[in-house]
Amino acid sequence: MKKLISSGSHLEKPIGFSRACRIGNQIAVAGTAPIKEGGTAFPGDVYNQTKYCLEISLKALEEAGGKAEDVIRTRMMLTDITRWEEAARAHGELFSAIRPACTFVEVKGFIDPAWLVETELDAVISLDDSL
Repeated sequence: MKKLISSGSHLEKPIGFSRACRIGNQIAVAGTAPIKEGGTAFPGDVYNQTKYCLEISLKALEEAGGKAEDVIRTRMMLTDITRWEEAARAHGELFSAIRPACTFVEVKGFIDPAWLVETELDAVISLDDSL
């Protein structure tokens, strides 16, 4: 059975996506941008935009039945890769003990030019606590 999670983003309906999708014990959280009240959260601030995006993603993950410890992969997309350390600091604050596979990539841009970062994450809910 598929479970779809919405974050209420104004872009979900016109694009046709969900913030997160769970099938069985797997959860995928869509690319998450720093959208806040129809605008951009923390303009110009890679660290806080990253932290905000990851917090939105983790909230959707929890709503889908997962938790941060279930995250196996994150993707950090930046418009300026020279600022990767700012994003890495936010990522490390949330994931230093979990240490999922992580990829940083530079992209040409996002839907809104004020977005400096967008994040994705994948999780697998363990069916065996011995793992």
